[in-house]
Amino acid sequence: MTNEMSTDQTHTAESLETAKWLLDIKAVNFRPEEPYKLTAGWASPVYIDCRWVISFPEARRRIVKMGIEILQRETDLPGTDYIAGGETAGIPYAAWIAAGTDKPMLYVRKKPKGFGRDAQIEGSLEEGKKALLVEDLATDGGSKINFVDALRHAGAEVSDIFVVFFYGAFPNALGALEETGVRLHYLCTWADVLKVAEDGNYFGDEAIASVRDFLSDPVAWSVAHGGEGAD
Repeated sequence: MTNEMSTDQTHTAESLETAKWLLDIKAVNFRPEEPYKLTAGWASPVYIDCRWVISFPEARRRIVKMGIEILQRETDLPGTDYIAGGETAGIPYAAWIAAGTDKPMLYVRKKPKGFGRDAQIEGSLEEGKKALLVEDLATDGGSKINFVDALRHAGAEVSDIFVVFFYGAFPNALGALEETGVRLHYLCTWADVLKVAEDGNYFGDEAIASVRDFLSDPVAWSVAHGGEGAD
């Protein structure tokens, strides 16, 4: 999926299955009384830990298979030369997708390592070739832009990003990526997780209500709980 979603989005079989896997392996965390601080600085009552997937082979196989299928439908996967993982959580997903598509893999550091070759891109990258950036999740898209800039600076062409989970809540997340010339592809959002959580009674009504309150106005919720607001 590539368009920004609200909590009443149209669900797909892939998005709901992904959400169920994340719930079943306990990668979904609710903590409204002590909000999480996301990498981008937002305060949130909920947190998805997609790194948890590395310990669950069946979940891993299904999520990667569905991810490759989405990429086959929505991107020029045959014309993609490299699968590039963002440090650190994107690296295992990039490795699995590279293996599943028989593509060379790279990984992108958050910043140059500061010694030796001072490389920010690890792996053999030929200038002018096309790279797909892979990460575990996206909140407001900021860290993805940094990785895209690093790949482009090294000579790669980048037009697509894949993540397992997209928050689908913070303002202008997709717009900022589109302005950079990249499209975001993802398996599921909070809307999918909420539907599966409610249908399967994974969490109580109070926890679900707190998430809905957050998603209805994540900027106001974040500011009220000590996190970032809109610029």
